[in-house]
Amino acid sequence: MRVRRISVVLAAAGALTMGLAACGTDGGGESAATGGTDQATTSVVDKVKNTKRIVVGTKWDQPGLGLASGTGEPQGFDVDVAKYIVKEIAGDPNVQIEWKESASSNREPFLQNGTVDIIFATYSITEERKSKVTFGGPYIVAHQDTMVRSDATDITKATDLKGKRICQAAGSNSYKRITDPPPDGKLDLDAQLVGANNYSECISKLSGNNLDAVTTDDLILAGFAAQGGDFKILGDPFTDEKYGVGLKKGDIKTCEAVNAAITKMYSDGTAKQLFDKWFGKAKGLTPPTAAPAFEGCS
Repeated sequence: MRVRRISVVLAAAGALTMGLAACGTDGGGESAATGGTDQATTSVVDKVKNTKRIVVGTKWDQPGLGLASGTGEPQGFDVDVAKYIVKEIAGDPNVQIEWKESASSNREPFLQNGTVDIIFATYSITEERKSKVTFGGPYIVAHQDTMVRSDATDITKATDLKGKRICQAAGSNSYKRITDPPPDGKLDLDAQLVGANNYSECISKLSGNNLDAVTTDDLILAGFAAQGGDFKILGDPFTDEKYGVGLKKGDIKTCEAVNAAITKMYSDGTAKQLFDKWFGKAKGLTPPTAAPAFEGCS
């Protein structure tokens, strides 16, 4: 199977990057002292219980999930889930969170080098990633779908993407679901890949007619669609994307604490409340009713 690759660079990508870089974080001036799990701490759950401080990685460019704001704290479903779980594993509602932007391309390095302690960033659990990361959860299961311009008539289902220009966001595996065969892929279509730094840039390119479709998790697409723009989501989901909580490889103790917190989040109704808060107006999305089956800590 041959995939043609197209590289398109937009000035908007640079502007987006500069804008995000300008956003501060709570305690940002102390990041050198507080970032990551220190050498004397055996697990993140020990660190947060002992110090009441933690560095959390999230997306800052995905509306509805993790989006930078003027308050210095990102906003979205992943952010609210992170707050709930961190407070549960710390046993303290007043734990201090430092937020760190974690794009798809730097999630593994940030965990490995201690830049962050834990990641909530639309982090789909895959066999490849499990060799590098210990995952708690999943805390929700999304489904890959496709978004096109509203006037598109030649793309009505995922299999229509053969020969079309689709976005390849750095660090994301979503394009592989289209272009590759199983197990990592799904449809094995000969599509044209248009590179982008992130999904915000993908949406800009779709709007500018520099590609034909953006295909990724329905929750991500729903967040962008809610911001406006002349787009439509096909409503043709074809994968299960298990959003996991990323931890440094081998941190089993924290993984087990995270899973216990996720279980409580569903049993006390918080999970549904957060889903309704961020995605309640999106058509075609069904709120979760029970915690997904956990992958197991390894």
